[in-house]
Amino acid sequence: MTVNFPRPNAGEQYVGSIISADGKKREHIILLPGELTGDNWDDSMTWAASIGGELPDRVESALLFATLKDQFHAEGYWTREQDAHDDGYAWMQSFISGNQNDIRKSVKYRARAVRREFII
Repeated sequence: MTVNFPRPNAGEQYVGSIISADGKKREHIILLPGELTGDNWDDSMTWAASIGGELPDRVESALLFATLKDQFHAEGYWTREQDAHDDGYAWMQSFISGNQNDIRKSVKYRARAVRREFII
């Protein structure tokens, strides 16, 4: 399979491609410029949408830690995924240890946004 490389816009950084085993998820992940320096999960979700992106999911967050760790502060960053068993919690990615933890949504963490381009 040949995968075409997307052209990031000014200030964006290419993160990588994710193709799920079943082929349903086939996306390039692009990190948008800017950062929210510390807010709750709901406000972080709203901020990401306001700049044309979304918070990364847990897989994308792990890829960001693995490939672009130097673009993040050594702190926690929100993902867009809520805890499956308690909607008062969402997942965060630690850019210190690489761990992911489910945390109460009212806690203040940093946020970065990504956009996706579908791989044809």
